[in-house]
Amino acid sequence: MTPAPLDDPRTLVSTDWLARHLKDPDLRVLDASWYLPDMARDAKAEYDAAHIPGARFFDIDEITDQRSELPHMAPPSEKFMSRMRAMGIGDGHQVVVYDGAGLFSAARVWWTFRLMGKTDIAVLDGGFPKWKAEGHEVEDLPPIVRDRHMTVSRQNHLVKDVTQVAHAAKLGLAEVIDARGPARFEGSAPEPRPGLRGGHIPGSRNLPYSDVLNPDGTMKQGAALRAAFETAGVDLGKPAITTCGSGVTAAVLALALDRLGHRNWSLYDGSWSEWGMYDDLPVETGPARKG
Repeated sequence: MTPAPLDDPRTLVSTDWLARHLKDPDLRVLDASWYLPDMARDAKAEYDAAHIPGARFFDIDEITDQRSELPHMAPPSEKFMSRMRAMGIGDGHQVVVYDGAGLFSAARVWWTFRLMGKTDIAVLDGGFPKWKAEGHEVEDLPPIVRDRHMTVSRQNHLVKDVTQVAHAAKLGLAEVIDARGPARFEGSAPEPRPGLRGGHIPGSRNLPYSDVLNPDGTMKQGAALRAAFETAGVDLGKPAITTCGSGVTAAVLALALDRLGHRNWSLYDGSWSEWGMYDDLPVETGPARKG
């Protein structure tokens, strides 16, 4: 596995990189802020008040498969193309996506683009908080949008459904890595969504997404990033399936794996919102097994 460079337009770029490239004609910036209800923040209102110049707002709860009862499942290809075209994003664009928490929901949009076969997309390391703290320009103006044609090629190997995850977990075919906090993973804290059982997928590892981040919200690099996975008992030589509460922070772990050069990863889109709902699926409680 070959780790990605510090600034990599296919995974993660620094605020300095974005500041240098912000006026590039084929650069597009997305604000993908999204928050859990208990965070008590309004992502769209915050975007309207201040965002990186030229940024469009990517609504994670709207650009989704609304035929599903599960939260923000990946959108059909046609819907994704339609929404991106309306936002002036298309073939030949380099996309940088950020969020207002630092590095939280932006990775979900990075994964969505990758799922659609679009690789010219990077997450802004440290997000909007770091951008503002460094004194970079912000604005409250709506972007000027021009239609741009987009083609997609869905990469189905990057997503797993409940049947595939159950099979992989039962036979030990992959490392299932859960990005939720320890209390939710162990089943000692209630889930934020009502009606879900507590606990985790049997045999899964617990690597809270915050453990792959530095205190300033940037992603750990190199040996420190690898150590986060190894400390959680993850065998990086095996295929990996990332999961969480609803498929958002699972994408942070997917991004981290990709940064390490791990290419055989996928994301369980339904995550605990699906697994925790069905009584016929097995559940474990207590700390993760490290062996």
